[in-house]
Amino acid sequence: MKVAVGVQILADLYGVDPDAISEAERLFPIIEGAVKEGKLTKISSDYYQFQPKGASGIVLLAESHLSFHTWPEHGLVTLDIYTCGDPKSAEVAFAYILDRLKPTAVDTKRLKRGVSIKEEVKAIKPQHLLVP
Repeated sequence: MKVAVGVQILADLYGVDPDAISEAERLFPIIEGAVKEGKLTKISSDYYQFQPKGASGIVLLAESHLSFHTWPEHGLVTLDIYTCGDPKSAEVAFAYILDRLKPTAVDTKRLKRGVSIKEEVKAIKPQHLLVP
C-alpha cells in the first residue's frame, strides 16, 4: 500500500490588501499565528523586508516549513505550507492565513509527498536538536 509522508499546500493569494502585505512586521503575527493554530512545532523563523515594500518569510518547522513571498503592488502572496504527519495541521494553518489576509481569489495545489513509501509512516513528536 502506498502512503504519503506529508502534504504540501502551494497557494497564490490574489486581491490581498496591499497595506496588509507590504511590511514583514504586519505579516509576522499572521504567519506565527497560523503555526500555533495548526499546532505545528516551530524551530525558527526569519522574515525579510524589501524596500520600499514587500516581504518574504520562512518558518522552519519540525514537521517541515511554511514560507511566503509578497508583491503588494499586485496584491499577491505566494504561500508554501509543507507538513509531515496529520494533513489537517497544514489545512488549519492555511485556513487561518486565508481568514486573516482575505484574498479575493486563490489558486491552490495540494501535493502528497513521499508517496512511494510502501509502509505506514507514523509522525512522532520530534526531539529538538539544534546544530550550530
